[in-house]
Amino acid sequence: MNFLRGVMGGQSAGPQHTEAETIQKLCDRVASSTLLDDRRNAVRALKSLSKKYRLEVGIQAMEHLIHVLQTDRSDSEIIGYALDTLYNIISNDEEEEVEENSTRQSEDLGSQFTEIFIKQQENVTLLLSLLEEFDFHVRWPGVKLLTSLLKQLGPQVQQIILVSPMGVSRLMDLLADSREVIRNDGVLLLQALTRNNGAIQKIVAFENAFERLLDIITEEGNSDGGIVVEDCLILLQNLLKNNNSNQNFFKEGSYIQRMKPWFEVGDENSGWSAQKVTNLHLMLQLVRVLVSPNNPPGATSSCQKAMFQCGLLQQLCTILMATGVPADILTETINTVSEVIRGCQVNQDYFASVNAPSNPPRPAIVVLLMSMVNERQPFVLRCAVLYCFQCFLYKNQKGQGEIVSTLLPSTIDATGISVSAGQLLCGGLFSTDSLSNWCAAVALAHALQENATQKEQLLRVQLATSIGNPPVSLLQQCTNILSQGSKIQTRVGLLMLLCTWLSNCPIAVTHFLHNSANVPFLTGQIAENLGEEEQLVQGLCALLLGISIYFNDNSLESYTKEKLKQLIEKRIGKENFIEKLGFISKHEFYSRASQKPQPNFPSPEYMIFDHEFTKLVKELEGVITKAIHKSSEEDKKEEEVKKTLEQHDSIVTHYKNMIREQDLQLEELKQQISTLKCQNEQLQTAVTQQVSQIQQHKDQYNLLKVQLGKDNQPQGSYNDGSQMNGIQPEEIGRLREEIEELKSNQELLQNQLAEKDSLIENLKSSQPSPGTNEESSATDSARDSEQIADLKQELATLKSQLNSQSIEITKLQMEKQELLQKTEAFAKSVPEPEQSETVTAAKATDVEGRLSALLQETKELKNEIKALSEERTAIKEQLDASNSTIAILQNEKNKLEVDITDSKKEQDDLLVLLADQDQKIFSLKNKLKELGHPVEEEDELESGDQDDEDDEDEDDGKEQGHI
Repeated sequence: MNFLRGVMGGQSAGPQHTEAETIQKLCDRVASSTLLDDRRNAVRALKSLSKKYRLEVGIQAMEHLIHVLQTDRSDSEIIGYALDTLYNIISNDEEEEVEENSTRQSEDLGSQFTEIFIKQQENVTLLLSLLEEFDFHVRWPGVKLLTSLLKQLGPQVQQIILVSPMGVSRLMDLLADSREVIRNDGVLLLQALTRNNGAIQKIVAFENAFERLLDIITEEGNSDGGIVVEDCLILLQNLLKNNNSNQNFFKEGSYIQRMKPWFEVGDENSGWSAQKVTNLHLMLQLVRVLVSPNNPPGATSSCQKAMFQCGLLQQLCTILMATGVPADILTETINTVSEVIRGCQVNQDYFASVNAPSNPPRPAIVVLLMSMVNERQPFVLRCAVLYCFQCFLYKNQKGQGEIVSTLLPSTIDATGISVSAGQLLCGGLFSTDSLSNWCAAVALAHALQENATQKEQLLRVQLATSIGNPPVSLLQQCTNILSQGSKIQTRVGLLMLLCTWLSNCPIAVTHFLHNSANVPFLTGQIAENLGEEEQLVQGLCALLLGISIYFNDNSLESYTKEKLKQLIEKRIGKENFIEKLGFISKHEFYSRASQKPQPNFPSPEYMIFDHEFTKLVKELEGVITKAIHKSSEEDKKEEEVKKTLEQHDSIVTHYKNMIREQDLQLEELKQQISTLKCQNEQLQTAVTQQVSQIQQHKDQYNLLKVQLGKDNQPQGSYNDGSQMNGIQPEEIGRLREEIEELKSNQELLQNQLAEKDSLIENLKSSQPSPGTNEESSATDSARDSEQIADLKQELATLKSQLNSQSIEITKLQMEKQELLQKTEAFAKSVPEPEQSETVTAAKATDVEGRLSALLQETKELKNEIKALSEERTAIKEQLDASNSTIAILQNEKNKLEVDITDSKKEQDDLLVLLADQDQKIFSLKNKLKELGHPVEEEDELESGDQDDEDDEDEDDGKEQGHI
């Protein structure tokens, strides 16, 4: 400052001239001085002058200050002074009101200096690099300067930061600064950075911004925190609003669960500071951002479910029913609960179960409706309650039925102790307050929205108008009040209710036309030439009369479609009627109501249209116009086409049911075939095992044959003969074992034949009759032919096996005969020496004993062979019986093929008939479209029929392949 006084002390000129010269000298000193202290003092002096002489310092010193930031980064003090000076030049926060500078202050100096600064993008990059400095005197003024730049020219600065390497990441580090001043100003900087820029919002979100901001809110005390909590909530709104990617990231990161502690506020009457009210208001708005009706339905639904699962909805309902809550917080809480439950069945069911802490407890819906029909409640609160009731009934047929049931005679409490929702709606509908009339009518219309059942149920409601008079229906009472000439708001509400009630409900239309005074009243209202205020009522009357024509089932002879159209042509004129009908969509409040579901009106006078009703008008206006211009002949043709379509639909439905039944039968037969295949595979496996065993027996037989050949060689000595006698019993034992094995094989083959016989019987029993389903018969016959062919092959195999075994038995018999012959020959050839007659006689006796034993065993073998031959004969007889069974099955197969051919012809005739019917349906639909009648497309039905035809073609191909 001494330096500044020295510079300014010698000036004797006027103040303005002195200022300019002083600033010029300071700029020269910054630019030319070689000493860092001199440059630092000069920049400090410019800083002190920059607030009062903002324009002069900005024009002369900005370039030099930027140069200081580039060259003197090693000295944090001069960098801090330069950044403060630039902030004073660019910021509009602190402008002094001086008469001499009034012209300059009127100009946007901040924007101009910001444009000069960011003209060179390197300046913004330089500023971002300075924010990496931890020094407080550098980082804090740098944060303030960048925030000011974003406030002045946000989009341009955002784009520069976006393309700067690691630009956003550097700024995110500010949230982790331990110095609260820098952290808090960093939040403000990110607010300006993320405003209306989706790309930066995504980068900030993925830099872990949600975690850091929620931590700050928790550290500061949630809703009891100060302005820092408010700034964090505003930043969270910037990141989430209209950004589906960030909303999904917020939900997937389980951050919704961390919002629950925000709303633990209690119900005490004290402790609601202005800052707490602001914080809680922003928190409620943040919840609404996540479940806004403008979001994609899938994202909104997932957030709604998460809020219910974590208990956030329950906490909001606690605030809703608490005492001592400020009015604006209560209103915003009602709006928030409305959007959390809108279209979510689980949340709607929970809300229906919420009770107010009263004695006796009352449902929350009843308590809210009491506020809605109370004219002493604030207007915004009544609008919020109406929105809550609409959201509760949105896509909630169960809730609609519960509301309508409270109006029916069987459910009304005769004691009058408890008040139901239906009684409150009726009370509001017929009260003297026009706003209550409108709200109750709209609420009741939402109970009927897209629900034909409740429209019919509401016709049962009877009202007692006065003592001694008979009760009248609710429908009649609404038309009576309408004809009494009440306020416009009341009449508009009642007409919207009647239009919603009668649309898509011919029974309600019949009840409405049954009162002979209704149609003359409507035609009289439409035909009159009234002022602009009444044009809206005329348009709604025209819509109601058009609905009575379009949804008329001609059950009343006096008010058929044709007679009503003739009445319009005579008393109103078709063109005049269409013109009056167009008054609705041309009204200035119509477009405002069609934008958002929430009834948000600045004052009660603007509360005219309901959002859902605007959808109904848009849907019906065109079809009513076409219905008015249609002639009676076109109507008759349309009715005939409708009836024909209904008949054809019934025929198609019948055939579809028949095809479904055939598909079920086909599936059952396929399962049976698969079971038989499994059994066949098992039998084939058993046969393979038998073949391998037979091969083993053959090998053993060949081995025995070789051994017997060796033993049968001629022997020249007695010792050799006695050795042969020792071997023969062993060979005979082996032959016995072979015979035993052959007997066991014979038994196994008999078992196999018995199993084959049972399989044939099963096939015969499961064979479908010729009169059953054609497709299944064809398939079964083809597959049965395959089974029969397989069985034939297996039987042939068994025959061959039996023949081979019989051949083997014959060979064994021949070998035994040869063995006996050799034994007898050997006995005859035994030598008898004269020297040892006693020894010879003893040996001869021994040989005779052995021969007798061999003869006995040979007889036994003959008996066994005879038994085997008898068993072989029995097996042959069983094979013959199987062949006869196969012949019978072949005859049945031929019969089935004939039946399949006949069924195929019948099926072709049926397909031709269906094709003709489809062609007729198509032509009739074209006629309906030409007549202007909306025709529902049946793509799913046609695709289903096409699939069935494809299946039939595929089955036909399979049948031809089998045949």
